Amino acid sequence: MSRKSLAAALAIPLVLLLSACASGAASPSAGTGDASAPVRIGVVGAGDPYWETYKEAAAAAGITVDIVNFDAYDQPNPALSAGELDLNQFQHIIYLATYNVKAGDDLVPVGATAIYPLGLYSTKYAKVADIPAGETIAVPNDESNQARALLVLQSAGLITLKDGGSIFSAVADIEPGSKVKVEAVAADFTASSLPDFAGAVVNNDFVKKSGLTKDQLLAQDDPTNASAFPYVNIFAAKAKDADNPTYAKLVQIYQQTKAVQDGVKEASGDTAVLVTTPVSDLVASLKKTEDDIRTQQ
Repeated sequence: MSRKSLAAALAIPLVLLLSACASGAASPSAGTGDASAPVRIGVVGAGDPYWETYKEAAAAAGITVDIVNFDAYDQPNPALSAGELDLNQFQHIIYLATYNVKAGDDLVPVGATAIYPLGLYSTKYAKVADIPAGETIAVPNDESNQARALLVLQSAGLITLKDGGSIFSAVADIEPGSKVKVEAVAADFTASSLPDFAGAVVNNDFVKKSGLTKDQLLAQDDPTNASAFPYVNIFAAKAKDADNPTYAKLVQIYQQTKAVQDGVKEASGDTAVLVTTPVSDLVASLKKTEDDIRTQQ
């Protein structure tokens, strides 16, 4: 398939105004299904209060959970693959697909959590129309979130992307003559870099902890649109643990414990769209996205 036709097939419709490692030894619970052994779950943002609520709910079901915090998105997947974690929960399907293809890995989704909108924030301008031509916007530098951020900017009328844009778009695909310039920075620095830019597309994990508010949100994509499916966030495990019953129970606890779900919503600023997508659908989406990524190479 040509890049143009693939981009057209995968383009994401968007709307405005609305994404410490332990030792190298494997965790004792890895792949055993032993509910009495600690299950180590890697996350970005362990300080969110709902994780303590989740641990308590898991303990009530007889499962001990250790939450392992990471500061950057590029850490939890290698840690999971190396056996330093049993599960991780921080990424959407496209991010996992990109990691698997690049690393030659086979991590798999074992449960869905939520879809989070990706938003453009500014501490200098009150609305998109106020941003002067020639200003610079920061976007995350990891490939999957960068493409999504560029689609947000295109929907806001700030840039035009080659062939209409897709989940593979990069800064180099911005057409000459676009209203603003774009600079890619590490996802965890997008919010803190706002004083240096006209605006920044900030991943949900870093919005609340950076003190950003809805008043500073200028535009975002629509998490309820069917085309947002590849951005479903997931619990991920090693392929050999895909059918681990303890891990399946932990997903169920996350999805069905009201206090946990309420905490997720609160931590997201009430923007998270909670989902219980069947694992088979997540796996199918992962495989399709991986195949599409390989086609691009």
